[in-house]
Order: sequence, then C-alpha cells, then structure tokens
Amino acid sequence: MLRDILGQAWEAMVYNRRRTAITMIGMAWGIATVVLLLAYGAGFSRAIEAIFAQWGTNIIGVFPGRTSEQAGGEKSGVKVQFTQDDVDRIIASVPGINHISPAVYKDVTVQNDLHSYTWTVNGVMPVFQDIWKLETDSGRFFNGQEQQQRAHVCVIGSESKTKLFSGGWAVGQTIRLNGVVFTIIGVLNPKMQEGADSDRNRQIYVPFSTMSDLTDTKYLGGIWYNYQGNYMLTEQNMRNVLGAAHHFRPSDHNAIYVANLMTELHQFSILSLALQVLLSLVGALTLGIAGIGLMNIMLVAVQQRTREIGVEKALGAQRRHILTQFLSEAMVITGVGGGAGIALAYLVSLLVGRIPFYSELALHAQDADIQLLISPTSVIVATSILIVTGLVSGMIPAIRAANLDPIEALRYE
Repeated sequence: MLRDILGQAWEAMVYNRRRTAITMIGMAWGIATVVLLLAYGAGFSRAIEAIFAQWGTNIIGVFPGRTSEQAGGEKSGVKVQFTQDDVDRIIASVPGINHISPAVYKDVTVQNDLHSYTWTVNGVMPVFQDIWKLETDSGRFFNGQEQQQRAHVCVIGSESKTKLFSGGWAVGQTIRLNGVVFTIIGVLNPKMQEGADSDRNRQIYVPFSTMSDLTDTKYLGGIWYNYQGNYMLTEQNMRNVLGAAHHFRPSDHNAIYVANLMTELHQFSILSLALQVLLSLVGALTLGIAGIGLMNIMLVAVQQRTREIGVEKALGAQRRHILTQFLSEAMVITGVGGGAGIALAYLVSLLVGRIPFYSELALHAQDADIQLLISPTSVIVATSILIVTGLVSGMIPAIRAANLDPIEALRYE
C-alpha cells in the first residue's frame, strides 16, 4: 500500500514537473542559505579563535597603576610599583601557574652599520617565549644560562630583521641598543599586526638581567604568566595577593591593570554565539518562505485533484491514505530540493573559499580570515530545520485533502 501511495505521489510530481521543479528550487535555495549562513557563523568563530591562538589564551598580564579607593588606612591616588618580590608572591600564593616572567620595557635607539631606529626593547625571562608562544623563524630564544650570565644577546622581530638587514641573514649579527652591543641569536616568526604603524613585529627581547644595562629594572613594567584552571579565579587570587601586598582593595581596577586574554575571548565567544543564533534565525526564516511556497503549491494540488480524491475515497481509501499520499509528495519535494541545496552550499563554499576578515586590517593575518567550511553540525541543523519546514508545509494541505467529503469531492468541477 505504501509503495502504491508513493508511486502516485511520484506520478503527480512528474505530471506537474514545472511546478514541482520551481518548488524544489525554492527549497534548495532556502536550505543552501541556511547551510551557508551557519558556515559563515562557524567561520567567524574560528577566525576569532585564530586571532587569540597566535598568543595563547591562558595568559594574564598585570601592570601597575594608581589606587582610586581608600583601603587599610591608605589614601587613594597612591602609585603602585611592582618589584621582583611581587613575582615571588604570585608564584607562592596563586595556584595553577605554569610560567611567570617580570617584564621591563624601554624605547631605545636600535642601530647597525647602516640603519638607526627607535624601537621597544623588552627585558624578560626565557620562559616568556612559552608564555607568549614566540616561535623563532631562525636561531633560538635566549636560555637560563644567558639570563644568569647577563649575556648581551637579543631576539628580534621579523620586521626588525627586514628593516635592519633588508631581509638578509640576521642571526650572529650585532646591533647596538642605546650604544650597547648585542648579538642577535634569534628571529621571531611574524605575528598578526594591525597596520604598518603597529610595532608588534619590531619588538626586541633581551634577558631580564641584561636589561639593567639599558634601564633601571628595580621597578617592573609588568608581570606576565600563563596558568591552568579557571581564568576568573586565577585573576581574583592574583588581585588578592597584590592588594594585600600594596594595600589596595582587590576590586580597585585602577590600582592594577589586568590583561586577561580568556576574559576577552569569552566576551568575543558570546558575540560569536549571538551572531550564529541570529544567522540561524535568518536562514530559518528564508527556508520558511520557501516552505510557504511549498504549502501554496500543495494546496493548489489538492484543489486540482479534488475529484481524484473523491474517487479514491469512494473506492475505499481512508483518511490516512490520502494524508500519506500528499504528505509524501511534499516530503519528496523537500528532500530532493534539500539535497540539491546542500550540494549547492558545498559548491559555493568551495568557490568562495576564504573571505577576507582580519587580513583586511592586519598583516600576516590570513589564518584569521573566515573560511566557509561546512561542518556536519551545520548540515544536521539545517536538515532538521528543513524536515520541520517540510512537515509543517505539507501537513496542512494533506490534512485538508484527507478531510474532504467524498460526495462533495466527486461533485467538484
């Protein structure tokens, strides 16, 4: 019986092939829109993650500020200054820390025999490479022995190499930092850089101990560390430790400035999720419009085949047979159109490939562009929306057909 019903549905579709084809195109367009919008939303999320992944996410940087609240008898407006003791306090009192490094920064004159620039020099510990994922393109990062020996070695950024040596070999060459000679032992891979004015790839790194030859390192410019565990709890523990040491409230956000990359990533993740929900709703509405078209076509089919329905009922067809006949026709149209739409979405994603996103604003940022990569999850979500749309759009005409009075249907002209 089911085979006969499906056969009748197929014959009706073939007989009205133009109408059926137009309806299938509408369903294909709707499902392709849903899949591509979901792929765009997922690609946007991956792009945001790629921007943060270049540095690592479980990283916190803390920088001294000035108190804005009275605490422990101390007046507000007191300048907070970090020393090496604060690094030791954080290590001893904040659980989950993997690596920690004090940091001192200074803009200095950087020279070789042909060029002279003013760039930022960073005095850090060797573990700073692990904290910030500073991968070397050539050479290596300085090690613990060079830190102990106060060696005059440095690691330069990719743009520093280009400007100083015109892209030539830099490892083993010497440069002068405020007149002090340093030997280059490594060149870093380029990082994403927002425009030519950014100095991200012009940074120079020297051992923290050696930095005292360029500037006073008694007071730190900041402290960086990476960690394991909850990012909010880790930050709060750090605020409590430094607040107790420097007599300010942990809630005083002006006393210290904290750069918590996981907090920023979490905020972007919320925006990304909201975008994906919005795009899903837009796609569902688009598919819903196609469903309305399917419903109208099926209602027309019911009207045109009213006498046929009357004959079938007169010959003994029951309501469920008529219901199944028209519902199966609607679902076949939905299924064929949906399959074509998914194939169309894959074709468009292959043709479009990469959509410029962050690379339009930053250099070396191709990894942060949006890739229209259709995931199985996107296909499953889109297919679920398609099935619901097809059922709703086909059920209403099918119920109308099944409820027709056989005598009135036979009289229909």
